[in-house]
Amino acid sequence: MIGARWRKSTKSGSNGGDCVEVADNLPGVVGVRDSKDPTGPALVFAPESWRAFLAQVAERD
Repeated sequence: MIGARWRKSTKSGSNGGDCVEVADNLPGVVGVRDSKDPTGPALVFAPESWRAFLAQVAERD
């Protein structure tokens, strides 16, 4: 995840810092991590899997 540019979701509100951050600037992967533990582990997804996840979430929103 070297070179990852992490950002919080636009859906993240002021919920005490319980947010996820996403890095989608790297070729071939999308990283997801806990904003409270930026040096901790990150989940890594294929871009198409991440898009499918977001589409499912958007349908329920």
